[in-house]
Amino acid sequence: MYHSTLHFDPPSLTYNLPGLDKHMAIPAEHSKPYLKEYAIITGGDSGIGQTATIFFAREGADIRELEPNAKSLKSEITKNSSTKIRLLPIDLTTQGAAQKILSAHLDKFGALDILVNTSKQIMSFGIEELKDENILSTFQTNIIQMMQLTREPVPRMKCGAAIINTLSVVAYKKHCVQTLPAQRLGAITMFMRSLATQLASKGIHVNAGWGVGQPAEIREAYVVLTGPGGDYITGTVIHVNGGVHIGGA
Repeated sequence: MYHSTLHFDPPSLTYNLPGLDKHMAIPAEHSKPYLKEYAIITGGDSGIGQTATIFFAREGADIRELEPNAKSLKSEITKNSSTKIRLLPIDLTTQGAAQKILSAHLDKFGALDILVNTSKQIMSFGIEELKDENILSTFQTNIIQMMQLTREPVPRMKCGAAIINTLSVVAYKKHCVQTLPAQRLGAITMFMRSLATQLASKGIHVNAGWGVGQPAEIREAYVVLTGPGGDYITGTVIHVNGGVHIGGA
């Protein structure tokens, strides 16, 4: 039997603990400014889309809002702020809508840092009651247009940009009559995760969020995901749910 005669003693190291930031070759970052300036948000007339619009505006972002019924929201924000909000009345499911949205946004603002996709609520049906038009409408409205709207701006988004998809608890918690919502939310979740992996090398963060309380209670999570606090978060679903454990996040 062969026995090695080699012996290696690693050099001893002495550490003075606790360590101090001033001794670090690369200084630690304890704060970063919120530098995102331009956003596209869908569904700003209500719910999480409206809340996201309000709080991104408070952080100083200029916003392209894809909901023509958000006029009162625009007035509320702009009367006490220098933030610019442009409403674009467009059906996201029409041919070429994503290209028109990006073109209109870049013509006005010149850049895009944030994309927030909010899904549309669909009436629930038991499997026996599902009609073809319900199935097609669900995926056209929530999955296909979301992928199209995300595809167009990605080549123009720079390192540090953020994409957020909005979910609900149905993506994780089974429900006896939520057949359609479960399918669309499951598809959105996996789209987010695969896209996060694909865009990681570009430094573009892709995440999702949902909450069970008031829309305002998820606001800070969206700001974190798009701000400096989200620089090391991607492929993640943020659960703002009062402490309920959700496995497989």
